[in-house]
Amino acid sequence: MNIMHANRPLVAAPRLLLLALAASFALSGCAPGMADLQAWVAEVKARPPKPLDPLPVMQQFETFEYAAQAMRDPFSGPLAENEGGADSGLRPDPTRRKEPLEAYPLDSLDMVGTIGEGAEMIALIMDPEHVVHQVSPGQYMGQSDGRITGIHEDRIDLTELVPDGAGGWMERQAQVALDDE
Repeated sequence: MNIMHANRPLVAAPRLLLLALAASFALSGCAPGMADLQAWVAEVKARPPKPLDPLPVMQQFETFEYAAQAMRDPFSGPLAENEGGADSGLRPDPTRRKEPLEAYPLDSLDMVGTIGEGAEMIALIMDPEHVVHQVSPGQYMGQSDGRITGIHEDRIDLTELVPDGAGGWMERQAQVALDDE
């Protein structure tokens, strides 16, 4: 056992020596490269900087002088009656008895057909509960006081009363088209 023990350090010693020599060669190769690197950094720093882009030209705006001090303030309440705004005469009739199809919005009602011809034509309307109603000109449907003004084979024409945003009411045209399904 002593002989084997004595030979082991002799076999491992050349390997360690070779490893130490390789490491010293690798480290000695890095020393001369630093001078080149430092010279390149100094050269880059010595270069003149690139010129900056010119500043954009500021656009001159035309001044505006507000000269409407004598006019009505746009943030005040609705127009007075004599100015023709809120009291234009149009308004829903609160005493009129509501019809069954006025409980639904127009986009939830479907026209499914017509009966008759010409001025005697009657339209068939299906509500969201799948109940079919007969309507004729002069009747109301929809939630905006929509009065039926005309019935055609492919559509129903209505005139609705909607708020105009200034405390009054205005008329708006609407249609319910024949459902092709």
